[in-house]
Amino acid sequence: MSAMLDVVTFGEAMMMLVADRPGPLEQAQAFHKRTAGAETNVAIGLARLGLKVGWASRLGADSMGRYLLAEMVREGIDCSHVISDPAQRTAMQFKGQVTDGSDPPIEYHRKGSAASQMQLSDIDEPWLLSARHLHSTGVFAAISDNCYEVQRRTMSLMRAAGKTVSFDPNLRPTLWSSTERMREAINALAFGADWVFPGIEEGRLLTGAQTPEMIAAFYRDHGAKLVVVKLGAEGAYFDNGQEQAYVAGCPVEKVLDTVGAGDGFAVGVISALLEGLPLREAVERGSWIGARAVQVLGDTEGLPTRQELGRVGI
Repeated sequence: MSAMLDVVTFGEAMMMLVADRPGPLEQAQAFHKRTAGAETNVAIGLARLGLKVGWASRLGADSMGRYLLAEMVREGIDCSHVISDPAQRTAMQFKGQVTDGSDPPIEYHRKGSAASQMQLSDIDEPWLLSARHLHSTGVFAAISDNCYEVQRRTMSLMRAAGKTVSFDPNLRPTLWSSTERMREAINALAFGADWVFPGIEEGRLLTGAQTPEMIAAFYRDHGAKLVVVKLGAEGAYFDNGQEQAYVAGCPVEKVLDTVGAGDGFAVGVISALLEGLPLREAVERGSWIGARAVQVLGDTEGLPTRQELGRVGI
């Protein structure tokens, strides 16, 4: 019987090379190696807070895949269901630096990656169902049709077993054939989740609603037990049917990189809810971790340890 896990996630990890200076990527002379991937960012963040986390994926049996696997293991993540496939290659990306808080330039090399080859047969149901919670995002669902089906199946299995499922739309329009297809597919997944975490602009695109209240109501009407709408520097709005409120954002002196902020937010909310904390405190923790994430260049450097969390009483 599998050991009990707190959270499981399925998704693609990429080796990220971060430029050594601001400006166009082609002008960089050196790069710093980092990990990247929406699902693995969340897995790392939760593991640093002491949760037992499992990650399932496919990597190429190449140096990039070995690097990513070693980093995830070092973070304390259960990688027993990560397949190293010698016939496939690991995804990677180049990421630039910016100095004005805007989105950095990113160049992806992921088409046809090992992770995009994941199949329904890669789902180990006893291992999956040993977890209390599944976290999913719209990124993994977008990289291939078979990954979309894997995501639908894992979410369905967890809900049928009475476990909780969170979903972050994390839209990547370039990975979809059309905006209409993206909207339809992402909403179908969101309707299969207990907790939905859209950004305000994502929510507007996906629902046609304009306000946080209306976006939350849309997903609540389609079965979500909790909706948290991320408002960037303004904080967040939450609605679980019994309680609705705004939570202010945490002040940030200087924004270095907004990539990964939503993943940090999810780490805060998920960890707090699994610990049984009140909803408002969970959203406050999410806002605090999201604010930390925008003050560093990498996707995971801002994710705190349990000790760091304790020092600020979040």
